[in-house]
Amino acid sequence: MYKKQELKNTQRSRLLNSFLSTFQKRVLANPPGVCCISSHIAYLRTARSQTCGKCVPCAKGLEQLEKMMQKVLDGGADMDLYVDMLWLAQNIKETADCAIGYEAAYMVLTNIKNFKDEYLYHIEHHRCQSNVSVKVPCMYNCPANVNIPGYISLIGAERYADAINLIREDNPFPTACAFVCERPCELQCRRTLIDSAINIRGLKKFAVDQIPVDAVDTPPRNVPTGKRIAIVGGGPSGLTCAYFLARMGHSVVIYEAKEKLGGMLRYGIPNYRLPKDRLDQDIAALLTVGGIEVRLNSPIGKDITAEQLEKEYDAVYLSIGAQSGKVIPIKNYDNPNVASAVEMLDRIGHGDLPDFTGKNVVVIGGGNVAMDCARSAIRCGAASVTLAVRERQVDMTALPSEIQGAIEEGVELMTMYAPSEIKVDENGNVVALITKPQITGHYDEHTGLPSVRDAAKEPYEIPCDVIFMAIGQAIVSEPFSGYGLTNRGTFIVDNTTAMKDHPGVFAGGDCVSGPATAIMAIGAGKVAAMNIDEYLGFHHAYRLNIEIPHVQSNMRSHYGRVNLTEKSARERKKSFCPVENSMSHEEAMQECSKCLRCDVFGSGTMKGGLV
Repeated sequence: MYKKQELKNTQRSRLLNSFLSTFQKRVLANPPGVCCISSHIAYLRTARSQTCGKCVPCAKGLEQLEKMMQKVLDGGADMDLYVDMLWLAQNIKETADCAIGYEAAYMVLTNIKNFKDEYLYHIEHHRCQSNVSVKVPCMYNCPANVNIPGYISLIGAERYADAINLIREDNPFPTACAFVCERPCELQCRRTLIDSAINIRGLKKFAVDQIPVDAVDTPPRNVPTGKRIAIVGGGPSGLTCAYFLARMGHSVVIYEAKEKLGGMLRYGIPNYRLPKDRLDQDIAALLTVGGIEVRLNSPIGKDITAEQLEKEYDAVYLSIGAQSGKVIPIKNYDNPNVASAVEMLDRIGHGDLPDFTGKNVVVIGGGNVAMDCARSAIRCGAASVTLAVRERQVDMTALPSEIQGAIEEGVELMTMYAPSEIKVDENGNVVALITKPQITGHYDEHTGLPSVRDAAKEPYEIPCDVIFMAIGQAIVSEPFSGYGLTNRGTFIVDNTTAMKDHPGVFAGGDCVSGPATAIMAIGAGKVAAMNIDEYLGFHHAYRLNIEIPHVQSNMRSHYGRVNLTEKSARERKKSFCPVENSMSHEEAMQECSKCLRCDVFGSGTMKGGLV
């Protein structure tokens, strides 16, 4: 009898866990525009259902908190209630007997801190802010706001050229993003409520693999406006800004310090991830719009200064990127065999492949740049490559696919080791990296990640001949020292990307946000183009009338996600040839059929759905 009851309880637990897993999916797929107070009330109700009722702070206090938050949402709260709500949440946090009450109160305090302006807006105006409206999740999360459901449906209809041009309406780098985009669009794909997120980047790659983008005619240019804009930096942000300004009819001059366009797409991402001939297709297509003059090998401060640009042009856009690597000033860091990973990748981007045959290489850092550096060292003949990472693997900022790819190719991953000293022999040659073992600490409420500190363990030596540091990137901002820089060396701009005290000068991309992703730089360039157009006294509409296929019945039965495969590790690590395979026609059509078309149904029909 006891065993039967135990089995029944086990089955009940599994069923309950299955339900909670579905509930978790619903939270993860939560629409980005939903009111934060409404969402948190739902969370409080869930927490209340889990309380055992033993302690008053949890059993009664959470109920009172929920009522207070509901009053704020309904527009019946004042500042006195707001203060009482904070006091009550703090008391529950300090006096609840278990994590149910503590965590619920902690989440209330964190929510109020992070969304204070929305709470105060409800109290003052008795309604949600105007920008709070349910939006299409994939489009909202894309920094360039690409019409993702639209181009997925065009791919499903085998209209690949139209799909490419629909992407170009918001992003002139369909090929580059098909290879390297970190796909924030998939984070809240509502398909996860059924099975898993659609492979959006994979579908984009399938489209550009069917027809080269430079074989697809670019949209026509508007009539010339007579306005001239200077763009400093020919990376993804600068080229995107130039593309949209040129389409609007303005004339653009790009000042690029290097011998080719592309910025970090060319000089920071290895060829095995982004083939440069494919990047050239994007750039060639972009320049065919017309009205864009390119001046290569033209760093600011050499033949022309930033002040001269202000005088000679109607507007200026600064998008210089983060192309300088940082180093850790530990002992012997200035050794010739110690360099930044950015320098190494830049060297490879220029076609100068280093020879690491027989050498042991250590890369310090756990981001995507560190992975690119380590995997490139393998391809340059290194006898061994070790990644020294201060944090846990789960906390590394590199994409999980990049970490997995590095491990498959033979990179040794050593987590929880912080560099402390570089050991050299009597001839000045690097022989080892001395590290300090780490231990995790308390969680940072802003990042959600645990801090790390030195553990009470002996230092550990990693034998090596060459060391690369991938611990961050910096902006080369010396020519713009009079333009109001932060202590991080980035530009200060207002919400229109304009610079204070410099009318007509705008900035965006890495030089404002700090080192970020390619799609974020592209989004910044697009926004800057629209702001510059407004500054010049225009309000151009540049969109094409691409007819998107009518909605057909979508597939709602459970299907596994189609993931892109790669060449075998033993094959791909021998060269810088592209490693990622494309989808087959069958796989692409299956993924397209899974799109729920949120742009047409549900949130897409509401106000702000397609904004």
